[in-house]
Amino acid sequence: MNYFSSNFTLGILGGGQLGKMLLQVTSKLSIKTNILDSSKDSPCKNLCNEFTIGNLMDFDSVYKFGKKCDLITFEIEHINIEALEKLESEGVPVYPSPRTLKVIQDKSLQKQFFIDNNIPTANFWYFKSFHDFKKSPNSKEIKFPCVWKKTKFGYDGYGVEIIKSIDELLKLPDNEFIIEELIPFEKELATTIVRNKSGEIEVFPLVEMDFNKESNQVEYVICPAQVSNELNTLGTNIALKVSESFKHVGLLAIEMFLTKDNKIIVNEVAPRPHNSAHYSIEACENSQFQQHINSILNLSLGSSKTNINAIMVNLVGEKGYSGPVHYEGIDSAFKYGNVSVHIYGKSETKPNRKMGHVTIIDKDLKVGLNKAKSVKDLIKIKTK
Repeated sequence: MNYFSSNFTLGILGGGQLGKMLLQVTSKLSIKTNILDSSKDSPCKNLCNEFTIGNLMDFDSVYKFGKKCDLITFEIEHINIEALEKLESEGVPVYPSPRTLKVIQDKSLQKQFFIDNNIPTANFWYFKSFHDFKKSPNSKEIKFPCVWKKTKFGYDGYGVEIIKSIDELLKLPDNEFIIEELIPFEKELATTIVRNKSGEIEVFPLVEMDFNKESNQVEYVICPAQVSNELNTLGTNIALKVSESFKHVGLLAIEMFLTKDNKIIVNEVAPRPHNSAHYSIEACENSQFQQHINSILNLSLGSSKTNINAIMVNLVGEKGYSGPVHYEGIDSAFKYGNVSVHIYGKSETKPNRKMGHVTIIDKDLKVGLNKAKSVKDLIKIKTK
């Protein structure tokens, strides 16, 4: 099929920053794109060929949108699965598949998938409600502190809490939830696997992630991860096993814990471009966004290798500011060498909302990290 400068239409569900960075690739290749998003101020609104406002969790909105497209992909997990399944049954390709997304949308299904496929992960217990928790014999196995997670619709640290007692648990929303064993870890690691329909696979470098203690969001991503060759190989092989188990088409980001006794276990996965691989735009031979487009169109995959250090810094809204966005310090950040600033184009800011990121490239990792921290202090996201 001729995808380039033709009537072929790629539909992307979700119009946030990940969609915006995918559109930078499709624009370069002259691929026609349609976007469905719930916000009239979506960062993708003026960058695609056609923009539709609609609820991604509504069957009719997703189904009607998909019928106008030749292939569907997504940049967010919160999508109506039944609509995707119907589109696929009627011959509209959806990548990654609704089958994969259905498992990943639900953290209890995701965790059980890991166990069923002998993928190392933390012990967990599933509960329908507090009432279910109180009457379940499984609740007696739980040791505090532990991790509470909503089974669905968590994002950017929302829907995840470390709890130290039953009293703390009972103050949380009474939804379906899982309790995970709290794993003492040395580092949080991640990698991204890309796979096309022909089965060709590329692996992005193993990176380490530094999380903000208050918001539970990724603050810095360091590439490559500062671990031994043996641990690098172990982490990569575990990620490849996850990818093989899903047999996905597209990107699969795998988040992992390096434990204090040098074991690596899988935390969660995401079937889309992921914050942990944003550094790849500047640091890798092909970015995660380029590779996602290549894979879902079943094009040959380019190399995902890098030969330089990269540090990615998330830019989030400052505490105490909600409203029309105003950026401070970007001009000062540009005075540093090898600094790339990405602004997502969101018109409104609020505390801890992801508004952009910066990637720093440096042959000396320590110098790059110091520069990253300076840039983080320079750029402030407030209101007008």
